[in-house]
Amino acid sequence: MTEQEKIEILQHIIKIKSVNDNETEVADYIASLFAPYPNAKVEKVNYAPNRDNLVVTIGQPDRKRLGFSGHMDVVDPGDLSKWTHEPFGAEVADGKLFGRGASDMKTGLTAQVIAMLEFLESGTELPGEIRLLATVGEETGEYGAATLTDQGYADNLAGLVISEPSGLNEITYTARGVIDYKIESVGKASHSARPEFGINAIDNLLVYYNEIQKVMAPFDKVNPILGGVLHNVDLISGGEQINSIPAKAWLMANMRTIPEYPNQVFYDAIEKLVDELNQRPGFDLKVSYSFPEEAIPGKPDTPLVKLAQKVSKEVLGTAAKPVGSGGANDGAEFLRAKGDFTSIVYGPGSNTSHMPDEYVELSDFLKSIDLYKQLALEFLA
Repeated sequence: MTEQEKIEILQHIIKIKSVNDNETEVADYIASLFAPYPNAKVEKVNYAPNRDNLVVTIGQPDRKRLGFSGHMDVVDPGDLSKWTHEPFGAEVADGKLFGRGASDMKTGLTAQVIAMLEFLESGTELPGEIRLLATVGEETGEYGAATLTDQGYADNLAGLVISEPSGLNEITYTARGVIDYKIESVGKASHSARPEFGINAIDNLLVYYNEIQKVMAPFDKVNPILGGVLHNVDLISGGEQINSIPAKAWLMANMRTIPEYPNQVFYDAIEKLVDELNQRPGFDLKVSYSFPEEAIPGKPDTPLVKLAQKVSKEVLGTAAKPVGSGGANDGAEFLRAKGDFTSIVYGPGSNTSHMPDEYVELSDFLKSIDLYKQLALEFLA
């Protein structure tokens, strides 16, 4: 496959508007690329209408299996006036390809797809098996990865390489978990001139807001790579109008967890506080969670990390550095699968993820294809 053909595949995928939806169009296009190769097993795994995961398996079955993974959804481009390149135009300028998903993370996914296609195109006899797990919904909750894991597609992997944009100079081997939760407060409306006839839902919510800081304080362990536990209230709303005692209020908080604490200890602490507050007169609080993910533990000296460093030095001239990540990724779901394996994040990208004029260096894209090919061959050997 020529370099121009590789770039055109990436451009096609960037042009597909898969903003928190419509991943099926991406999956169908990738599936079409494998159609000429009958020895590639291609499966679409549905999550919701127009939201299909894609699983592609090549190589020798019943042998060592390496997982490749990337997500097909992208975030909204936001204010279009901030862009100088059309978000879904996949324009090339000054050695860069611009567009939503160019960094996060259609480039990494495309590089893994092309690596597999080139193995098929050349008739390479793989010493094991490569399984591509292309997912939906990573940006809003990793529910595509959860679907594939629950249905067994990630079982019995020997290793997993997620092509999120770590940059080719860094390999992420450990990552924070995440807990997004919502507290809803129900009060009783009344005229603001007669507050004694109402129950102020905002007042009760603010009690929770203040108390949860004290509840979180004892969770003070610090991971040497990731740091401590983070708890931030990022959204809050309440009330109906200025002259009415508010009958409803809510807040949403985001937690970033570390391997030292399983998420369950935080659920228990939050729910205990809610139960205690609900014993007070007039309190009616309820908690709900949105797609929480466990932290990903890891070690910088596992065979997969060491191999990725070796390959990066051979292909790029410099060994990539093992690091931790403050963000969650699909690996948190895939690690629930049967088997004991290492998951790493290693992929091309820039520091423009989720920003206007998101881009990737085309040289990084092309190099990453060679990286994934050599990594797969040596890992499966």
